[in-house]
Amino acid sequence: MFIARWIIGSVFLFSGFQKAIVPYQNFLYNLQAYQLIPSGLDTIIAMVFPWVELFLGLFIVLGLWTAVALRIASVFNAVFIVVIGQALLRAIPLGNCGCFGESIHIPPAVMIIVDSVMLLISILMLKRFNQTQRFSLDSILK
Repeated sequence: MFIARWIIGSVFLFSGFQKAIVPYQNFLYNLQAYQLIPSGLDTIIAMVFPWVELFLGLFIVLGLWTAVALRIASVFNAVFIVVIGQALLRAIPLGNCGCFGESIHIPPAVMIIVDSVMLLISILMLKRFNQTQRFSLDSILK
């Protein structure tokens, strides 16, 4: 479970980092393409969310507040599935999901599968939490 935790955390860490190192307008453009979030709120999300993703990934990788971080990651993955799914159902032309900024271009349909797998792994890690906590800061700081 340590490797699964590290992989899930690394995906969030990488995704957040790739969006945080560029101007927030780049991510804002991707958010607006989904035609789902009201204007104004999308700007706030574009400015804050990459940092939340980055720190969430860091917490999961390090195993700090692991249970809380995995629950938040599960919610995020479920939301990602819904957001991408609604765009596909509405036939919004997205060539790229925008999940990893401009560094990696993944088609939305493929990203739904990736997010679904990550959601299932996160839930499995929560169910087997004793194994998930191995090599974590949580187990050291008890």
